[in-house]
Amino acid sequence: MVEKLVGVVVVIKILNMKKIILIFTLVLIVLNSYAQDNTYKKRVLESIEIDMISSLYNQAGDSAAVCGGLGTEELQDATATIIISVPLKDDGVIKFDAGISSYTSASSSNVNPFSKKKLASPFNASSGASKEDEWTSYALSYLHYSDDRNKIVNTKISVADEYDYSSFGFGLGYTSLFNRKNTEMTINSNIYFDEWKLIYPIELRGNNSINKSKDDDDDDDDFDISLYTVGGAAYSPEKYFTPLIDRKRNSYSLSFGLSQILSKNLQTSFNLDIIKQQGLLSTPFHRIYFKDVENSFIEDFQLANDIERLPNTRYKTSIGNRMSLYINENFILKSFYRYYADDWGISSNTISIEAPVKLSSKFTIYPAYRFYNQTASIYFDSYDEHLSTKTYYTSDNDLSAYAANQYSLGLSYTDIFSDINIWKIGLKTIDIKYANYSRNSTFTANILTLGVKFIVE
Repeated sequence: MVEKLVGVVVVIKILNMKKIILIFTLVLIVLNSYAQDNTYKKRVLESIEIDMISSLYNQAGDSAAVCGGLGTEELQDATATIIISVPLKDDGVIKFDAGISSYTSASSSNVNPFSKKKLASPFNASSGASKEDEWTSYALSYLHYSDDRNKIVNTKISVADEYDYSSFGFGLGYTSLFNRKNTEMTINSNIYFDEWKLIYPIELRGNNSINKSKDDDDDDDDFDISLYTVGGAAYSPEKYFTPLIDRKRNSYSLSFGLSQILSKNLQTSFNLDIIKQQGLLSTPFHRIYFKDVENSFIEDFQLANDIERLPNTRYKTSIGNRMSLYINENFILKSFYRYYADDWGISSNTISIEAPVKLSSKFTIYPAYRFYNQTASIYFDSYDEHLSTKTYYTSDNDLSAYAANQYSLGLSYTDIFSDINIWKIGLKTIDIKYANYSRNSTFTANILTLGVKFIVE
């Protein structure tokens, strides 16, 4: 496992060296255009800051949505993100954000389970084109502060892309501080315009038929079902499957925040989020099996009756509260609670607690625990339990009822005076964190995160 993840990281570095060089070149241009001037006003950001964040993630389980709720969920993912914050004269900050995520997935490889030498099975990984993917994102944001630093306006534009999905978004926000900066109110809005490539399970694409999407341009296109022996019932997917028409997804969000310092030791904040989504909200390559239809197989793999179908609108609402209690100079207690509900029948509760402990002037350790539970969507049913008479159906266990626990431990190093530096770049902080996540099922995950912040003198 470790060797695979390290290999993924190496691939990320090789593929993205040109992109990173381009980003740093852009930053140097900005620096040259906005060199610091002698001025009496204190800047909102004194120096350029560079945040570099990377993570390694792996998961396992046996309820893959790609295989209709049954099969391996193994996945390994490596991410790398760089955030560069540049002071823009006295009152502004411009941020460049670039990220990449590269994964290999035994689960998604079974979009085409027959692209391998070994037996086709939902518990075996395939070697098809969908076994791996790379996600990239870029964002540019600007924050402008009023002279008294009590009002902040922020804008953001972003793009993201992967093999079967692309996204474009922009946002606008406003923050106001008053009551001697003891009270803070924020409002943020974001809009995302996304588009799918319509990649269906291989057996539903047909052979040069109307079921074959123009997006099916990968190396799985040479699949010919007539070359295989189909066991069980005669396979007739055209009785239930029709290709999708809509491939777009739009998301609109509005969030409100209120933060209040209650005393010198206690601070609290409340957040309200409202989200509307419309368009293609299901995943085209998630299989569905009907219990009122006889099963058909190739080897040990059951052929899909249809794909996941979900309504083309979804409304989400959540409200949350954070509390931070300063006990003494060495101990702080942080808590979080959020309630979520949507019109697909899901409601959830999230509770977390973190207890940072200051070991010295530079080192802090922060253990944390998070609990989560949710009800099932009205459209969810498990493997081979849906009826063909339904309009909407999913076997994605992310939409099922479950409870989850996450335990994490982090270590932070802070170099207050940037004593460690190379040329004009000084180290500010290092954070490393490990988290273990598990549901009340077979699903488990582990994530290791490393974050480093530098300042440019």
